[in-house]
Amino acid sequence: MAPCAQTGSGRLSRGLLLLWALLGTGLCHTGAEVEGFGQDARTSPPVAVFNWTAQLVEETYTNITQKCWEFFVDLMKNVTVSDLCEWKVISRPYSFLQTCLETWADHLHYGYPNALAERYIFQSHHRYFHNCTLEHQVYFDPPEDVLLAMIIAPICLIPFLVTLVIWRSKDGKAQP
Repeated sequence: MAPCAQTGSGRLSRGLLLLWALLGTGLCHTGAEVEGFGQDARTSPPVAVFNWTAQLVEETYTNITQKCWEFFVDLMKNVTVSDLCEWKVISRPYSFLQTCLETWADHLHYGYPNALAERYIFQSHHRYFHNCTLEHQVYFDPPEDVLLAMIIAPICLIPFLVTLVIWRSKDGKAQP
């Protein structure tokens, strides 16, 4: 994965974020001993084995989600106040935050949705989108008496129209 060009205030690319997460959590075997690695071309370096306890998984996920949040905040710095409620503008940063939280939860077998991910999603709404209102009018059901009239009127009209059709067809003249 080629890193994205750095723009503005030192934005991390997804590749760098992934690399940080792998190095920061110890998934790369940089500290593993590699005795005998060069002796045989068919051998591979030993891979570090981790005992992933629930506390370690939670701590790792907490650190990664903090980086997801920081990247989201950095992306949102480029969004003007007037564009905060435009989905076309905010969909990329918002989707990145959600994908980052969900992907790492799945990767660490932490479960999604979870309380920490929800906290970041709520925090994003509170911080950036709390002033967004619906531009289009929201339609509600009419009052019950109006709804009842709208239902009963066609039902009562049908027998009248059927009677009218039958009465008009009984005049005895053949219709071509």
